[in-house]
Amino acid sequence: MYRNDTVVPYFALVFSAALFLTAYLNDRFRVVHEAGAVPHLTVGNIGLMAFALVLFVYGFIGLLSNWLEGSELRPGRHEPEPSSLPMVAGVVLSLLLVMLSGFFVRTLIFANNPEIGYYNATTLQAGVFGAMMFILALLIAIYKKFFIEEEVLAEDEKGDFPW
Repeated sequence: MYRNDTVVPYFALVFSAALFLTAYLNDRFRVVHEAGAVPHLTVGNIGLMAFALVLFVYGFIGLLSNWLEGSELRPGRHEPEPSSLPMVAGVVLSLLLVMLSGFFVRTLIFANNPEIGYYNATTLQAGVFGAMMFILALLIAIYKKFFIEEEVLAEDEKGDFPW
C-alpha cells in the first residue's frame, strides 16, 4: 500500500523553526535591541525567513494531509465515523467566525473615523481577517474529515497511465 509518512513534514517544521530562529535571534539583534535601537532585517535574514515560511507551510500541509487522509491509503469507500464532537466544534467555530466578522466590520468603521482613528488599524484588520481565514480553514478541515464520505482509487504500478 501507499504510505502517507510524517517524517519529512516533521523535519520540515523543525528545520523551519531553526531557520527562523537563526535569522531572527542572532547576536546582532540582541545587542542592538538592548541598546534601544530598532533592529533592521538584512536581505539574508529576510531570505532565511521566507525559506523558513515555505518549509513551515510544506510541513503543515504534510501533517494536515496525514491527519485528513490517514497514514495508509486503503482502496475503497470509507464512511466517516459518527460523533457529536465535530458538530459541537463546528458550531463553536461558526459562532466565533460570526463574532470575528462583526469585529472586523467594527475595525473598518473604527479606522474610517478620523476623530478616534486607531494609528495601526490596518494591522488590527489584517490580524482579525487572518484569524477569520484560519477558523474558516479549520471548519473546512473538520467538514472534510468528519462529514464527507471518501473513496480511494488505486491502480496497478504497471498501469496504462505514465504518471
